[in-house]
Amino acid sequence: MTFRTLALSLALFLVSAGAVHAQSGEIGGNTVSQYLLSIIGFINAVLVPVVFAVAFVTFIWGIFLYFIAGGANEEKRDQGKQLAIWGIVGFFVMVSVWGLVNVLVGTFGFGNVNAPDLPTFNPGSGGSIGPTP
Repeated sequence: MTFRTLALSLALFLVSAGAVHAQSGEIGGNTVSQYLLSIIGFINAVLVPVVFAVAFVTFIWGIFLYFIAGGANEEKRDQGKQLAIWGIVGFFVMVSVWGLVNVLVGTFGFGNVNAPDLPTFNPGSGGSIGPTP
């Protein structure tokens, strides 16, 4: 998979996700504040998960290149190692920014109106993933 193919696939996904989200009538509003809140909701609901998914796929692709595709090829192993490291760095940066935003929101009293729920795992309830009750 070349970089061009990956970039084109990601762009098509973002455009289609934005079109579907826009068709539901959630983006927009009568005032500037409603419009800005709908854009923030779109970022939280669509863009943030896509960026996390790209970091995860980068990490998995790096692991694949390191262990499977680059078994005897030292160049592929180095490329896989770099991709895995950049995937981990991406996760670290995103989680750090998320934590910093939540600290600022809590410090300045903005409230948690637009903060997304952290994912939890409840094995006793059939393995569902959802917000903490």
